[in-house]
Amino acid sequence: MKNIAVLGCTGSIGRQTLDIVRSNPDKYRITGLSCGSRVTELVGLSREFSCKNVGIYDSEKYADLKSLLPNANVFQGDDALTSVIDDADTVVIAVVGMIGLKAVLYALEKGKTVALANKESLVAGGSIVTEQLKRGGKLYPVDSEHSAVWQCLQGENDFSRIILTASGGPFYFTPQSQLCGVTPEQAVKHPNWSMGKKISVDSATMMNKGLEIIEARWLFNTTNIDYVIHPESIVHSMVEFRDGSIKAQAGFPDMRLPIQYALSYPEHADRNFTPLSLPLELRFFPPDENKFPAPKLAKQAIISGGNSAAVLNAANEAAVALFLQRKVSFTDIVQIVEDAISAEPHCELKTADDVFETHNRVYEKIYLKYRGQ
Repeated sequence: MKNIAVLGCTGSIGRQTLDIVRSNPDKYRITGLSCGSRVTELVGLSREFSCKNVGIYDSEKYADLKSLLPNANVFQGDDALTSVIDDADTVVIAVVGMIGLKAVLYALEKGKTVALANKESLVAGGSIVTEQLKRGGKLYPVDSEHSAVWQCLQGENDFSRIILTASGGPFYFTPQSQLCGVTPEQAVKHPNWSMGKKISVDSATMMNKGLEIIEARWLFNTTNIDYVIHPESIVHSMVEFRDGSIKAQAGFPDMRLPIQYALSYPEHADRNFTPLSLPLELRFFPPDENKFPAPKLAKQAIISGGNSAAVLNAANEAAVALFLQRKVSFTDIVQIVEDAISAEPHCELKTADDVFETHNRVYEKIYLKYRGQ
């Protein structure tokens, strides 16, 4: 039986992870749970799974949580990302934002298996995470696209190219002239996936694909990464080999599949699922980087190296937050990111502290500039 800690247990990936545990009580045991601020939900989950190690990142909610769980080991702040995992074998890191990097590095340092659903840790701190992996621990991807590549590479030693798929979000077929009027309510309505607001907006701007390209660079040690638009989200990604053959991983768009594969690897464990109804209509379209330039910015950040990806990530996080608050327009998001990369002096990031300093400074600079509008 595997002991599992779930960081970000009240979010979309966290909830779906716990659904898998509920369906497999003979395989998995929850030994740690943490969230940002949802005390009531966290208390209910702690009691349901008899979990004694719980954490809340919002320190103002600590007293409430402690009073409701007097017999539990209750942690707050950064300890909610670290101390709750000590009894776990596998740590599902499903928190949103740069705080995920602290959890990833700590879990790997402790020799844990990390099931990673936090983009920012690899996007901004990929080189640092990679170095830590050389010293111990394991890292398995939870994103559907990276899980697909991972599955395609099982038993393979050489490949020439990774081809990620992108749904195109809600606006691939929308005329470019109409994008400036997109509202937050429209942007968070993804046609295929049920996700949080931030990642839904990233999907709408195609920045999500840009972030995934940067992640893939670190996960699979290659810069030869392309992507195609695939509105059905059935083929999750493909790998092309040196002889020209291509392997693809396909399945109904359900995040429980990549989550469970990360938990059960190397097995494809039994799972209740919706079977694909054949025949399938599968469409593939070329990217439109004039309308959606975010992936191109990500590729440029990989080539530039240094702090480029960290700046891109911080600027995007700030711009999305401003858009959701109606301080900037939808089309402003990527422009803000491009301007930030151009304005920031290029340098190397050697430590996690360097990454956090860059992130916080860039984020605050952008947020303060636009929040009064």
